[in-house]
Amino acid sequence: MANLATAITSLIESKKYGTLRDILVTMNAADIAALFEDLEPEFLPRLFRLLPKELAADTFVEMESDSQELLIKGFSDSELKEVIDELYIDDAVDIVEEMPANVVKRILAQADPDTRKLINELLKYPDDSAGSIMTTEYVELRPTFTVEDAIKTIRRTGIDKETINICYVTRADRTLYGFVTIRRLILSQPDVLIGDLAETNVISCTTMDDQETVAQTLSKYDLIALPVVDGENRLVGIVTVDDAIDVLQEEATEDIEKMAAITPSDKPYLKTGVFSLYIHRIPWLCILMVAAIFTELVINHFSNLMSVQFQSFISAMLLACIPMLMDTGGNAGNQASVTVIRGISLGEIEFKDLPRVIFKEWRISLLAGATLAVVNFGKMMMMYAITYHNSFNNQFTPYLLIAVTVSIALCCTVFLAKFIGCSLPILAKKIGFDPAVMAGPFITTIVDVTSLLILFGLALMLVPKMV
Repeated sequence: MANLATAITSLIESKKYGTLRDILVTMNAADIAALFEDLEPEFLPRLFRLLPKELAADTFVEMESDSQELLIKGFSDSELKEVIDELYIDDAVDIVEEMPANVVKRILAQADPDTRKLINELLKYPDDSAGSIMTTEYVELRPTFTVEDAIKTIRRTGIDKETINICYVTRADRTLYGFVTIRRLILSQPDVLIGDLAETNVISCTTMDDQETVAQTLSKYDLIALPVVDGENRLVGIVTVDDAIDVLQEEATEDIEKMAAITPSDKPYLKTGVFSLYIHRIPWLCILMVAAIFTELVINHFSNLMSVQFQSFISAMLLACIPMLMDTGGNAGNQASVTVIRGISLGEIEFKDLPRVIFKEWRISLLAGATLAVVNFGKMMMMYAITYHNSFNNQFTPYLLIAVTVSIALCCTVFLAKFIGCSLPILAKKIGFDPAVMAGPFITTIVDVTSLLILFGLALMLVPKMV
């Protein structure tokens, strides 16, 4: 894309607009939008005006919001109206939601009254609802239509619809009766009634359903569109698969950012300023730093106790094992939490599954903990032979006891970390929190404190009796 951007820039500077148009019309709208992002902003209006009307509208939808705003400010009223008239309603709503108030006012002023009314209606729905991502542009048929009538209707109205592959059948009061595919219409006899052809076992959602749930429904049943109904089962719109993919991508990005303790952002990384990234990150860093005070308190408390009861080299040996223990516990907890959060997001795990999840992670933790304990014990014995035998004056028993204590602590830490990692996201979901918030740094912080308590508790119980 960088080479193409360089070539396009050269053609613009040479004012070879005919050649530019010939190149652009062969490209996909998404590729043109990506190309625009690599060009200097002052070139965008000139290139955009070279595009055919329909391709220009498709490209506009694919562009980043700041590039869209730049173009809108450079459009004349007639140019802006042309673009708006070519947009599907759901795309127009998405653009309006991204724009500042002065730009929104201008967009609505150039939209025709019906479009403006539909945009305002869709904007009333909550941001995360099916109503906010649905489109009202679909083909609507009646059960009393014949196949011939239906095909005529599609030819007359389908040009402005987002999809004609699936046509929805409604009664006179707009309640949803069923749907029929364009394939079935074409393969049926002209005099067959739509009511006899329609599939009446319809999977649908309501306007207030969560958009992530709607996207998962489309994925689960391999649908290209999902009808949206109101409280009285009247068809008010459809959600298409392209919008569902956008939702899943946004939700996945948001979950990843939350799991990394970052406040979610709508802008791409390279288009987000340094100060904005700082603002999104610093609150969580402060919270986690303050939370680490519990780790400091545990270390300080038990360090004082160990300095009284243990020789200095034994205390130093135990303290040296802390990073390994905390890292392993954090990793084990994150493995469990990420797996469970994925199951929750896909609808595979619910609150009623908590006992089964805990039992499964308990068995995994026994296997993983035992394996890690054995490997750690072997590692510590090797380190004794290579490095630490002089520190212990060749006394094998104290070091052996420390190795056993650390290995037991490691096994217990893995068990506890997996229990915390699998149960916290499910409990968070139950009480209304985002499960992703309970992953990553939060679980690591909890596991850090508990792993230290386990290590020092075992050391104070076992080591003084034999050293």
